[in-house]
Amino acid sequence: MSDATDWKQKYRDALSEMEGEEQRWRQVEQALRRLVGRLCAAGMGVDPQLDDELVALAAANRRNADAAELEKLAASLTNAVVAVDAVSPVPTIVTSALPAKRWESTCTAVGKILQCLQSLGSETTAAADLIARLPKVQSDSELAAVLEKAVEAIRAHGDALATERLQAAAVLADVTARLEEMAGYLTASGDEARSRFSDSTAVNDDVISQVRELTAEAHSATELRALQTLVTARVETVTQHVLNFRSREEQRLSEHTERAERMRGRIADLERETQELHSKLDRERYGARHDPLTLVGNRKSFDERFAQAMSRRALSDAPVAVLLWDLDNFKLINDTYGHRAGDRVLKTVATSFVSGLRPEDFVARIGGEEFVILLAGLPFAKAQQIADELRQAVAALRFHFRGAPVRITASCGLTELRPGDSGTAVFDRADAALYRAKNGGKNLCIPG
Repeated sequence: MSDATDWKQKYRDALSEMEGEEQRWRQVEQALRRLVGRLCAAGMGVDPQLDDELVALAAANRRNADAAELEKLAASLTNAVVAVDAVSPVPTIVTSALPAKRWESTCTAVGKILQCLQSLGSETTAAADLIARLPKVQSDSELAAVLEKAVEAIRAHGDALATERLQAAAVLADVTARLEEMAGYLTASGDEARSRFSDSTAVNDDVISQVRELTAEAHSATELRALQTLVTARVETVTQHVLNFRSREEQRLSEHTERAERMRGRIADLERETQELHSKLDRERYGARHDPLTLVGNRKSFDERFAQAMSRRALSDAPVAVLLWDLDNFKLINDTYGHRAGDRVLKTVATSFVSGLRPEDFVARIGGEEFVILLAGLPFAKAQQIADELRQAVAALRFHFRGAPVRITASCGLTELRPGDSGTAVFDRADAALYRAKNGGKNLCIPG
């Protein structure tokens, strides 16, 4: 029964985790809707026809319209843009530094949302396509189209989470029914034991009563023949009581054996199903924290591991180094040789990282071509040496696509956790060092 209780708790934990994940993506959807509303407001004033379309889109967005309605409004807006541009092309607006900076910030924020979506694993293809499409966006309408596709992907993921939660609830209900069946079996066994005890007590009382009556009658008997008749009658009565009791015992034994066999089969089925559920839960837990392409950790597992490292660092002086990696010219690989070639590069580089690290070190893919490594318990100089060795190992990898050799390199920005650091400060230092490595010629490891 304790194992069953443990399984109930595990499924409750799984349900809570899925509900939390769904809640987080609902928040992302709300953020996307706010961003669509702001983009609609920013696009007002170019043309009255466009203003009507933007007002309709903003109104539908505010009332949380579904994807089908938003898709229809987006198509209508696209047609309006084409019609207006054919009659009176929208002039190119020379933007000042501040609007350009806002546009860049908006695109960066959208990119981060798409990377979060990609880290889920279930919508990796859609997110990767949107990430590849984002740098080519040149207008608000194109950016809105990207955001609408992202909203659809998030909605699909939320629906998948809801389905998984219902499936888990169904499994939990089935397990509960099995446990209730076992409880019924135990109750029946207890009732049977009490019935057997009562029956045995009654037989004993009958036998004792017959013996006492026989003793009394034997004392009062004056003739041997009469005494023999009394003894024979009493013995036959006792014998009949015993035979009846034995018959009832045999019936109880038969019923108990039948119930025990049924329960033995049920328990065997439950053990098999429990093992299958345990394996499935392990696979799902593994998949929730690992990148499906490279099989290293994903953004979620990195956030958990990094939070643990921050907590341990606050309690001790044990050093922790953070290595932030970016593959050089990776977009060119995808554009020239296709995404399958890019996937092969990502998997091979991830394998190279893992093979060059200790078992206790941690590596995760946190973006399209971005990786992060945590090294604990090593002086920073040693961490720099390991980073350079990993960089050289990546540069030594050999790839051939379409019969041509292709060289892959990686740049790294690394830093260490310092007293009083926040997670944002650590990551910003590593990111700034990575930026210097990329601008300094790439294929470099720069400390920050």
